[in-house]
Amino acid sequence: MPNGHDMLFKTLADPTRRAIFERLCREGEQTVGALTARAGVSQPAVSKHLGVLKQAGLVRDRHEGRQTHYSAELGALAPLIDWTSEMAGFWENRFDRLEDLLKRMDQ
Repeated sequence: MPNGHDMLFKTLADPTRRAIFERLCREGEQTVGALTARAGVSQPAVSKHLGVLKQAGLVRDRHEGRQTHYSAELGALAPLIDWTSEMAGFWENRFDRLEDLLKRMDQ
């Protein structure tokens, strides 16, 4: 079973899904129709992308009559934020060590 990082990276790797998610983050709750109007893909495609985003925990849906409203789940990005912070620390350490080595070589 893939870990949370893998699922989030795979889900957000698709540019259409990423655009839908970004739009929900910036503009708040949207219906499928509103998302389709500016997505550049068909309504069934938007619905499929929303399903993948929902399965990854990146969006939640709320039903109101015949409309389904989607909103971003920002907390779902926590594993990616943790991972990028960990990687930043790793590379900062590596660059510090490289800098120390270069200083020693210059002496």
